[in-house]
Amino acid sequence: MKHQIPPKIAVINSFAGYGRCSTTEALPILSAMRVQACPAPTAIFSNHTGFSSYYKVDFTKQMAEYFAQWKALGFVFDGIYCGFLGEKEEIPLVASFIKSQREKGCPMVLLDPVMGDHGRTYGPVQPEYCSALRDLVALADLITPNITEACLLTGTLYTGDVWQETKLQELCRKLHALGPGKIVITGLRRGESKKGSSDFLNFISQQESQGSILHTLSLFSPEAGSCRHGTGDIFASILAADAVRGVSFEDSVKKAADFISLCIRGSDALDIPEVEGVCLENYLDFLFDFPSSPY
Repeated sequence: MKHQIPPKIAVINSFAGYGRCSTTEALPILSAMRVQACPAPTAIFSNHTGFSSYYKVDFTKQMAEYFAQWKALGFVFDGIYCGFLGEKEEIPLVASFIKSQREKGCPMVLLDPVMGDHGRTYGPVQPEYCSALRDLVALADLITPNITEACLLTGTLYTGDVWQETKLQELCRKLHALGPGKIVITGLRRGESKKGSSDFLNFISQQESQGSILHTLSLFSPEAGSCRHGTGDIFASILAADAVRGVSFEDSVKKAADFISLCIRGSDALDIPEVEGVCLENYLDFLFDFPSSPY
């Protein structure tokens, strides 16, 4: 196999010592997909916030000097993937870093606007943070909000995880108006079937660079098993890696959904506690040139 220099992605995200999420998922996923991950921590957690308690070290005060050192050494990245920040004071620091990288030619910025799920914000997230995060959305090429986060960003009433396509298109127009040209809304369901289960839905929207025409698509995935922590981080990590490798947006979303389904099924079979996330380690070998359907 002929090797090439791996593209580099700056991964701006929190770090949790226990429980698969954020940076501890992004690092192995990006490496498995032949992309070099360069982490910039936003906070350090003993374990992720889905557990009954956790210890947190805020990294806000260190971030300015951290980015300044990267700038002094002239580092230029092929992409930026920004995940959980949690503190609104970090937003202008990240915005400044993104603008600096754009000036140097960085072609791709993916923002996963981590704020909450199931109609509620996560414990550390405050309302003023949700509002301030729009400043980063304006700098992104691609965003991956779940339906709760899409509603928070646009001031839309959250009505559950089953939405009509026309309502999703309207929601995406509001998100595009904030800046990004590509959007995928996750955390949706098509509705219950006769068997009591339902398909998951990822809603894709792309806006033409010149004009307001939207191209939208609903991609369905069969319910794979239990609802597990960290799947959104896996989804965004795969999309970020594919974006710098030139994989099509639609193919990348399909790949991410299929890979997550595979990991959930494997984790359920091994009786891994839901709070610990998915055993992605068992399936990393599949990620490079992952087929559209592994079943």
